[in-house]
Amino acid sequence: MRTRIYIVDDHALVRRGLAALISAESDMEVCGQAEDAATAINDVMKLRPDLVIVDISLKGNSGIELIKSIKAFDSNIQAIVVSMHDESIYALRVLKAGARAYVMKQEVTEKVLEAVRRIRKGHLYVSDNVASQMLNRLTGGGVPEDGSLVSGLSDRELEIASLIGNGVPTREIAARLHISIKTVETHRAHIKSKLNLRNATQLVQFCVRWVDENNAAATKAPASV
Repeated sequence: MRTRIYIVDDHALVRRGLAALISAESDMEVCGQAEDAATAINDVMKLRPDLVIVDISLKGNSGIELIKSIKAFDSNIQAIVVSMHDESIYALRVLKAGARAYVMKQEVTEKVLEAVRRIRKGHLYVSDNVASQMLNRLTGGGVPEDGSLVSGLSDRELEIASLIGNGVPTREIAARLHISIKTVETHRAHIKSKLNLRNATQLVQFCVRWVDENNAAATKAPASV
């Protein structure tokens, strides 16, 4: 039987590239796709795919929150994250959320099909760097610091920091994430505390710089789908 795969990415070209890659395989098929988390969760509940390929950055809720929702609905649906974001920050987070693989977008052509087949056999699929982090955690060594204070933020705080860094105002963040403005402000306060920032100006400056650094790193190796 073919593995039925659902694709979630907010870039149409990426979705088409992944769909073409998957459709060329005799043991896989694309059963649907979406650009946002709300559409995806509704479709997944109807279509019940074997596996979902998810980007972290989506319209509305993040890919991490989408994976949590999918696993809560049906723990048998497997998930692969394909993202341009730094794996040292995000890979362990998505595995904890329930994903079974993390593939950088610039490596997707070479690795996503292998990742699908590996996790369908019951294995994880991560880079050597992430595997080393996991081994360190299991042996009591903790996760090596990547030099970034954001590693101490929760998933929701990291999501809000990213939105702040992209210039999204508090009211719009609340609307996108379907939470209250007061809740956003609470998260902002926690982020400032964890990052040792004194005020809102320093918070915005930090988040903008962090987002810019991530974007610069991602553009060094463009996605190959």
